[in-house]
Amino acid sequence: MQIGVIKLDVNTKVINMDVLIPEQIVKNKDDSYTIFLNARLSREKQLEAYLHALQHIEDGDFEKEDVDYVELSAHNML
Repeated sequence: MQIGVIKLDVNTKVINMDVLIPEQIVKNKDDSYTIFLNARLSREKQLEAYLHALQHIEDGDFEKEDVDYVELSAHNML
């Protein structure tokens, strides 16, 4: 038994996006997720964006309705 381990089914794709968008997350029909990382960012910024996206997934943010609250919470601004 493993304690404190969350198993996530996550696909990752690196694509060109507007420079103001570090990542985008899509919940797929099979309850997996796809994280799209911006190819125009440095590897360091892509890693930050990836970890940010994973946190949204782990926190169950796709089940929440208030997007503003989700983002404020994700950035520790509450």
